[in-house]
Amino acid sequence: MLDFAKFTKYSKPGPRYTSYPTALEFSDSFGYDEYIQKLKSQDSARPLSLYFHLPFCKNACYFCGCNVVFTSKEDKMMRYLEYLKRELKILSGYVDCSRKVIQMHFGGGTPTFFNAPQLEEVIKEIRSFFPNFAQDAEISCEIDPRHINEDQMKVLSANGFNRVSFGIQDFNEKVQHAVHRIQPYGVTKEAMELARKYNMHSVNVDLIYGLPFQTLETFKETLELALTLNPDRFAVFNYAHVPWMKKTMRKIDETTLPLPDEKLRIMQHTISFLTSRGYKMIGMDHFAKPEDELFRAIEKGELHRNFQGYTTKGGADLIGVGLTSIGEGVDYYAQNFKEMKEYEEAIEAGKLPFERGIALNEDDKIRQFVIMELMSNFKLDIKRFEKLFNIEFKKYFADAIEALKPFEEDDLLTISDDFIECSQTGTLLIRNISMPFDAYMKKHAASAKTFSKTV
Repeated sequence: MLDFAKFTKYSKPGPRYTSYPTALEFSDSFGYDEYIQKLKSQDSARPLSLYFHLPFCKNACYFCGCNVVFTSKEDKMMRYLEYLKRELKILSGYVDCSRKVIQMHFGGGTPTFFNAPQLEEVIKEIRSFFPNFAQDAEISCEIDPRHINEDQMKVLSANGFNRVSFGIQDFNEKVQHAVHRIQPYGVTKEAMELARKYNMHSVNVDLIYGLPFQTLETFKETLELALTLNPDRFAVFNYAHVPWMKKTMRKIDETTLPLPDEKLRIMQHTISFLTSRGYKMIGMDHFAKPEDELFRAIEKGELHRNFQGYTTKGGADLIGVGLTSIGEGVDYYAQNFKEMKEYEEAIEAGKLPFERGIALNEDDKIRQFVIMELMSNFKLDIKRFEKLFNIEFKKYFADAIEALKPFEEDDLLTISDDFIECSQTGTLLIRNISMPFDAYMKKHAASAKTFSKTV
């Protein structure tokens, strides 16, 4: 049984660690020429992971933290596709596009805001530049069930897409009105039926707890309804209320948000509910059926984490294409412009729309390994670390080991000569457990408005 009483004292702002160093450390001190050199010098034996940002949405969902462009204008969307093609052309001058592609993801925005012919067009263009997709490549798309039809699903299926993720968040009508996203159960059910008809072998559904007017009782109903869809995976996220960063969140009445105690009860019930129905808990926010490859990967200690979330596809260079996309290499992160005007101007000038990033030093790489191992597999093999980096772990991280003692006293983890290993309750506080290894945390400690709360 999980001990939730221990959670309250650990509720503090902290990174989600989709990267280390986090995006807060990206800057223009990592310049365009340096980025181009990093692309050119990539090891051609390493596979590729491709991320395409399709940023358009018709309306704002007030809880959303994504970088989106609100429009319903066809010409604006077609214009973006043309610039995306031009970006691919420029990119092909710096990246060996014959490398094996083991992962591709369409994110947004709402990728299926583009109609079937438009989706077909962009996929064909991508494959003309990157022809070498692995037979078992993970090809996925985020889908708003309100914006998907049979023609679109047919196009995705015909072009090798095998995973989709449906945003649900909450089925309660009052909650939906409060966050400006009306999505009846029947609409989501139809989308699920389409996904199964067109052989999407893994379907994920996203839920969010901590939204306005949510209670344990209302969320129980949402979970019951979501379960009838029989998804392969659940992602159940803690709502990150950061109105200082996202203007649309200011439309949410903060007095209607559930209190921390209620959120903990929702989390506790969610874990109990899903695990009692055959799903296995993976990390701080994912649940999967035992036959799912995510679950197999975590049992082997082979789960990885990147900007697309948890994945089994490690050891690849991530290339981000489109507005605000982030790429990742062995020793760098790079992000495209967030503003459409600057994005287009760069491409007009024949340059990649790169804005900022960071080159990793040796200490960054050492800490990145530790944090990503903990975030992905909830344990660190100390002997393996020492062999990889030729460093005495407990000497190098003496301050972090000291900072972890309260966690050990609370039975949230154990530290031996060979492993740091989280308990089941500890996995839910993995962000807190990772933070002592973050060399940049001290400079952000004074600002409560830097990160969302861990609980």
